[in-house]
Amino acid sequence: MALKDPSFTVGIEEEYLLVDRQSRDLVREIPAALFDEAKRVLSGQVSREFLKAQIEVGTKVHRTCAEAGRELAALRQTVADFAAAHGLAMLAASTHPFANWNQQEPSEGPRYQSLAQDLAGVARRMVICGMHVHVGIEDDELRIDLMNQARYFLPHLLVLSTSSPFAEGLDTGLKSYRLAAFQQLPRTGLPQWFDSWEEYTRTVDVLVRAGVVEDATKIWWDLRPSARFPTLEMRITDVCTNVKDAVAVASLFVSIVRMLYRIRRANQTWRTYPLFLLAENRWRAQRYGVDGSLFDFGKAALVPFRDLLDELLALVREDAEALGCVAEVEHTRTIAAAGTSADRQVQVFQEAMAQGASAEDAMRVVVDQLITESKA
Repeated sequence: MALKDPSFTVGIEEEYLLVDRQSRDLVREIPAALFDEAKRVLSGQVSREFLKAQIEVGTKVHRTCAEAGRELAALRQTVADFAAAHGLAMLAASTHPFANWNQQEPSEGPRYQSLAQDLAGVARRMVICGMHVHVGIEDDELRIDLMNQARYFLPHLLVLSTSSPFAEGLDTGLKSYRLAAFQQLPRTGLPQWFDSWEEYTRTVDVLVRAGVVEDATKIWWDLRPSARFPTLEMRITDVCTNVKDAVAVASLFVSIVRMLYRIRRANQTWRTYPLFLLAENRWRAQRYGVDGSLFDFGKAALVPFRDLLDELLALVREDAEALGCVAEVEHTRTIAAAGTSADRQVQVFQEAMAQGASAEDAMRVVVDQLITESKA
């Protein structure tokens, strides 16, 4: 029987930090009234996250990235409005510039309390937020096959999303400190190659039967088969502070997945490389961002990211056209040329310092910039 084409539907989840508008520091806890109001208006599309200062939103399932983007913008605006009514503000960024991790507490509820106990001191450092993009791939075997191949492109997507250069008042020198913090947790990073859906489920079941995890929702790889939906879930990216950037990254991901499916239908496959080499590009992406270079393994050479992006966009042009997201995908050129949120944050900080601000005040200026840019 012929394989039915995937739906290539898209859904986007984002995690946000809430800050006190006066101090610019993270709140210790989101007011119950704020969360209740958000739940009432955004029924089923808003939830608490691991820390009390975090909130998560998720779009519905959409046929196009443009539709998902419009809803994501509306979700952001709603959260921002409710936060403002309580003297707070929302940050769409993967780290807070100066918040102290040891002042944060996990949210109430069995899942978060269990995680906090299981992951001990490592979990308390997870003052980080991410963006997850789901692409509808209904066939189990196909989902695993495309996951194997799509690993190659994860560093490219990370480069375009970086928004976490600062942590605890320090310039980390990384464009995505979030990834460095997150990989302290178990069951993170790039997934291994799986020969089949059966091998994947058998591998996860080892941990489930031993009582290590309840289910696959506690597998936190950069890319995974969703444990809740028939989707391939991309998790490597930071939260893009600019919502247009977020939609561009999501659009590029779904275009990549469709491209891999298209060449599969032509009895071709993307060449596989050792996890060791893929991890090197992952590191270079989180360290250097758009100004850096990644390995082109075919050429066995480092190539500037902007040149690689040109090649990638040419590769997925047919797929972006089929999915109706050419304009969104083309916006990644603007990101590469102008820089990401991480680049803008560093620039704002340096400019404030050059004008005589203290490091503490310069960090508050960065928070103000993030508040403004995070609004849809």
